[in-house]
Parts: sequence; C-alpha cells; structure tokens
Amino acid sequence: MKLILSRKGMDSTAGKMPSPILPDGTLLSLPIPDKNSGLSYGDIAYNGKSYMEIIQELNPTFDFDECKCCHLDPDIREDITHPVNWKAAFGQHNASAVYLDNNGVGEGDLFLFYGWFRQSEYDSNGKLRFVKGAKDLHIIYGYMQVGSVIRSVEDIKNSYGYHPHANITDNSNRLYIACDVLSFADGVKGYGTLKYNKCNVLTKDGFSRSKWEIPQCFYSDDVTISLNGDFFKTDENGVKYFQSPLRGQEMVFNVTDGIMDWIKTIIL
Repeated sequence: MKLILSRKGMDSTAGKMPSPILPDGTLLSLPIPDKNSGLSYGDIAYNGKSYMEIIQELNPTFDFDECKCCHLDPDIREDITHPVNWKAAFGQHNASAVYLDNNGVGEGDLFLFYGWFRQSEYDSNGKLRFVKGAKDLHIIYGYMQVGSVIRSVEDIKNSYGYHPHANITDNSNRLYIACDVLSFADGVKGYGTLKYNKCNVLTKDGFSRSKWEIPQCFYSDDVTISLNGDFFKTDENGVKYFQSPLRGQEMVFNVTDGIMDWIKTIIL
C-alpha cells in the first residue's frame, strides 16, 4: 500500500480563505472555485445551510460573481447533497495524474486529504464567523482508499456525470473510485471525513501552517518520498519540523508498520 498526502480545498490562491472548523468539530472543507463545473456553491448544503450561505457568513466580501461555481473534489462527504447513484471519488488530470501514474498509485492505495483550516464560532445572531486570532492550521480532514481507477473519458462521463472530472476530455483524466470498506479495518467504509482532533493536525504547535509535526516513523530510512527535496528541517533553535510541499503537490509514501499505525490512529 502507498500513502498519498493530498492537499485540497480553498487556499490562499484558490478561494483565498481557509475552510472552517465548525463549532462541533466538523472539518468542512470548502471546494475551490471552478467556472466550468456547473455546480454552484448554492447547490450543495451541509446541515441545512448551503455552502454559499456558509461562505458568506465567514467571508462577506467573497466574490460570488467571479467564483459562483465550485470543484467538488474529492467528493467524499456523505452528508451533503448528492445524486442517487453517487459514489465517493477523486479526480486528477494532466501533470497531476501523470505524477500519480508514475508513482504507481492505484487500487488499494490510500489518500489522506488535508487543507487549510481555522476555528469558527457562532455570533450572537447565530451566524458563523472565524474566531478572532484563531490559528491557521493544516489538518487531515478526510480519507479514501482506492477501489478502482477509471481512465476512459467516456466511462467517466457516462457513469460519473455528476463529478467535475466528467467535464474533462483529455486522455490524462483519471477518476479514483473509493473501495467499499478499508482493507485494514473490518467494517469501516473505504472513504470518509473526520472531525477535529489533535492527532490529525499536521501543523507544528507555534509554527506557520506549512511546518508540520509528523511522527518519528516518517524519519526512518525505510520510508521513501515521491518528491525530491529536503523536507526534514531544523530551525535556528534546533527544533525539528517537516516542511510541507508547495501548493498542488501530492506526496506519495510507502507504508511501513509505523506509518500504518499512524494511519489507523487518524481514521479509527
């Protein structure tokens, strides 16, 4: 099994705002804008409130004229609006798909999705707002183990027309479909979203969100990382941290016993 850490949701470029940690601990990843998707932020809702309403409350200056539609991908949250024939899935194309292909990502491999989050609260009128002074964090908010990979443009369009990658026509288009249950946990669905917990916060305490605290098992010589570079850093005070990659890049790791234990802690 391979582990893929995949950065998704709004960021400082796409959407230009963090996703909220809701008051009940829900990590509600906000999908990035996509003019061509045909799915507006008003079309999807969580807990009786549309994503448009949620975004308006958190960021009243958000430009819906420029960013009306969204790219709901990965599509792994069950408790939002979906068509009857929905299946949890994640798409990639162009260089990102080729990168995953080149690293042998396929059936049985596990995506852990992380993004930029900030704590939110309700004001006196029951409207959401970000907590003043709340930290910006990278947090793992969801997971998906791959059950199959759809590579045919026609198959994606005909069978998964609700997914944003159904609108992509180049031959590098890929749709990763979730397996029914996890191979390493009896009875646990092969996809899902997580609530806030310290164990799935990547950002190191006291550091900027891109500087992570990751388990010692990742420092082993037995662990390979798909991207080139020195990610294991030490600051001027001798404190170690892991420098996360630039926006849009996914990291593929081989799964050792130690990393599997970490994965189970996060998901289970």
